[in-house]
Amino acid sequence: MKLTIQLFAGIAERLNTSLLEYEYIGNDPTPAELKERLSLAYPEAASQIRTSFLAVNQQYAPADTILKSEDELALIPPVSGGDGTRIPKHRSASLEHRTEDGLFLITESALSVEDTTALVITANHGAALTFVGTTREMTGEQRTIHLEYEAYVPMALSQMAAIGSEISERWPGVMCAISHRIGKVDVAEISVVIAVSSPHRNDCYDASRYAIERLKQTVPIWKKEMWEDGSEWKGHQLGPWNPTDKNQ
Repeated sequence: MKLTIQLFAGIAERLNTSLLEYEYIGNDPTPAELKERLSLAYPEAASQIRTSFLAVNQQYAPADTILKSEDELALIPPVSGGDGTRIPKHRSASLEHRTEDGLFLITESALSVEDTTALVITANHGAALTFVGTTREMTGEQRTIHLEYEAYVPMALSQMAAIGSEISERWPGVMCAISHRIGKVDVAEISVVIAVSSPHRNDCYDASRYAIERLKQTVPIWKKEMWEDGSEWKGHQLGPWNPTDKNQ
């Protein structure tokens, strides 16, 4: 069975390709079996492959899912948003994608705090809160020159929308909008804007914190820290990564 697998971030860099054509010998492969086969076939990326999740048709797949040759497959290493279409390293035109409701945006252009916040301002909400994430220059003694963000765009948008739905379920009436930048983001520039609004302020605080934590857990956006003397892809840094666990 021939499987086509999209690769991102450190795995793509390690294997020097963003699209892997893999001939699976056997029947009814599962994500767990495929990851193990790939780990053996590509030992130079084995540790990254084993800690990744397989996305099937833009959804995180349970380990026992039966894969089909026509499935859209992507190997998702630990994400770091805030770290299908793969974004090429060089583009002549600016990219922008937004969900149909306009609330969730991925763009190569500079982000506007005001524009994102305006999406959740309504006459019946008395509280609005906006979280802005920027590129930090110093982490301890390590100096960051800039960040480079990469995204699996269609899945990233659907996962952002899912965060909005989860917030609506947990805090009825709360609205959420998220804008995330990709490509090069310089020091002090904005990489992510999360805006929430609600009738009362307490729900705003809770929903805003929930949104940024879920963004870092589930949305397939990766960041690469560029230093004066090197670089490194940054993924989930809060222990074992499981994007399907809402309580992580």
